[in-house]
Amino acid sequence: MKSLVLAEKPSVAKEIARVLGCTQKQKHYMEGPKYVVTWALGHLVTLAEPEDYDSKYKAWELDQLPLLPERMKLKVIKETTPQFRAIAQLAKRNDLNQLIIATDAGREGELVARWIMEEIHWRKPFQRLWISSQTDKAILDGFAKLKPGRDYDNLYQSAVCRAEADWLIGLNITRALTCKYNAQLAAGRVQTPTLSMLMERENEIRAFQSKDYWLLRTQLGGFQAMWRGKHNPDGRLFDKAAADTLLNQVKGAQAKVSQLKMTEKSEPHPLAYDLTELQRDANRKYGFSAKQTSNLLQRLYEQYKLVTYPRTDSRYLTSDMVPTLKGRLDAICIQTYAGLVRPLLNKPLNITKRIADDSKVSDHHAIIPTEQTPLLHILSHDERRLYDLIARRFIALFYPAYRYDETAVTIDIGGESFYAKGRVTKEPGWKSVYGQELISSEQEDEEIRDEDSGGSQSLPKLQSGQVIPDHRCTLEKHATKPPSRYTEASLLSVMEKHKLGTPATRADIIEKLLSTDTIERKMNVLQPTGKGAQLIELVVPSLRSPELTAKWELELEHIAKGTGSMKTFLKAIREQTTAMVQAVKQSTIEYKPHNLTHSKCPDCGKNLQEIKSKRGKLLVCIDRECGYKRAGEPMLSNKRCMQCHKKMEIHTGKAGKYAQCRHCNVIEMLSDEPRAGGKAAKRNSAQLINQFSDNVAVGSSLEEALKAAMQKKQNPESP
Repeated sequence: MKSLVLAEKPSVAKEIARVLGCTQKQKHYMEGPKYVVTWALGHLVTLAEPEDYDSKYKAWELDQLPLLPERMKLKVIKETTPQFRAIAQLAKRNDLNQLIIATDAGREGELVARWIMEEIHWRKPFQRLWISSQTDKAILDGFAKLKPGRDYDNLYQSAVCRAEADWLIGLNITRALTCKYNAQLAAGRVQTPTLSMLMERENEIRAFQSKDYWLLRTQLGGFQAMWRGKHNPDGRLFDKAAADTLLNQVKGAQAKVSQLKMTEKSEPHPLAYDLTELQRDANRKYGFSAKQTSNLLQRLYEQYKLVTYPRTDSRYLTSDMVPTLKGRLDAICIQTYAGLVRPLLNKPLNITKRIADDSKVSDHHAIIPTEQTPLLHILSHDERRLYDLIARRFIALFYPAYRYDETAVTIDIGGESFYAKGRVTKEPGWKSVYGQELISSEQEDEEIRDEDSGGSQSLPKLQSGQVIPDHRCTLEKHATKPPSRYTEASLLSVMEKHKLGTPATRADIIEKLLSTDTIERKMNVLQPTGKGAQLIELVVPSLRSPELTAKWELELEHIAKGTGSMKTFLKAIREQTTAMVQAVKQSTIEYKPHNLTHSKCPDCGKNLQEIKSKRGKLLVCIDRECGYKRAGEPMLSNKRCMQCHKKMEIHTGKAGKYAQCRHCNVIEMLSDEPRAGGKAAKRNSAQLINQFSDNVAVGSSLEEALKAAMQKKQNPESP
């Protein structure tokens, strides 16, 4: 008897089949002596659409809402039906006595497999492959230690609850808003509170009024000190007259060291990466979007097998991994990291609770390198940069703490206290893994974080009571700054703080907000659009609340751990959906599209609105029932302007198509004739040959053949 192995993607299935010796390749599966390996294509099965329950729901009508099916139905996704049918046929084979779920080891992967099993009516035993890396060793070890499939029933229930909650709230509220305001307005269980936080920050920025303030500094022979008072702990003086008075008081007064304190401090190594922390670092350091990091990481995990499972929320390792850590270090002891790794391989590793702690790992441990030696030259530039972050963070785990002496000095000048701090490194510890790059980066961060601090300046040798002969006091004018807009790094942090989504879904939430034109990315910051600002006003207050979504996420975690109730959770979701839809129906708020143009719809005469699409800007009728749309900007050709060399726009005039440079106004007519080259030219040549050929063998003279052809064209009746 054989086992049917269900992977999530063809690429993963191919690797599993290779490791298990499945060499017989078929269109939809691979077979070997003991296993038949097949695959999903992501999701093959999904929740049914409203029109699958009743055809009347195909038309969006406000009075039909809320849609609350008693039992949620599943359906096979049309585009992937052939693969689903192939799996269903395999399930009927008598020589397959069990199923091994080998989809991604997480909530979403569990859902992919279980929904397929439900639709193919799998009734035989099933087991679970639960691995954290895709190396050959990990796959073999995983198949040697398969877990009972029923052990993951709670995880499956949690996944079903999340999917049904997103369907019930997202679909009903989106339909309600769209029907009520006759506009494409999308809302969701997680995306709406995320948008709300962005909008709150935007409102703070708009309401902000800058104020001038002054800082009093003194230059004391090679270092700076800043004044701070009892009522001004940050040193900021908002009264210019008071600042001038203070400056006059200390000018010319004696500067004396009143207090000197030296403290030895240490900073332990940072924790290993989880997905959110890695996305934050990649955004801060390289400007990667959260989605870009996820995609790169997935390739490093799946295609190259260089890192462990990516979608983790833990920053710790498990105790059973400790024996493998030297092997992982040895694997990355290549030219780039050899100088950092070799010292670690010559002695026992110091494994602390900051590295391995079973109590802080649920489904998956932190992201670290596998025991496979990386071939860095086959990685793309961005893949190398992301792998470098993971490798260095892993190496840093085994380095000692960064130790330094911090000197804090208080200078008395005319009865006023000035403060300065200096830092001297005693042992670079884990910071040596990052070198000068980290030091300069931290200095920049410190300047941004506190422009008023002299944080890491070098201080000369000082003694308590010492008089410093020369000093120069100056007032510096500054202005208060509004809160910063969120970068993807800072938005991920606040989403994590409020438990909005999971590490695996946060990138998709941000991308969904971008694709629905409710937020936009400008340089490296995110901000709401006019549509997003209005959408937040239209949705019910409870859906804007991060607290409510965080509560739902906590309940989903409890269900996954077996301490929560699926029935209770979904009952509450249905009740809240009903209340939210009712609130939308009763709302008296008006919606005014932010992107209306002065152009009129040729069909109904209403204004057109400008929307962004993958193919550029579109002009769409504001009336959804009308449905008129056209391109909002001219199509670009591959023809370049002779003057500025920029791509020219394609237009159609009375004389036909022409190319125009918007910048230089250079115009060139475009011929409809095929270009002299490529397939079109060959076809044209063939037509000419057929047209002018007399089907007589041509001699060696090409000139004679051409003359004959032309003569026949001019005198068609001649022999």
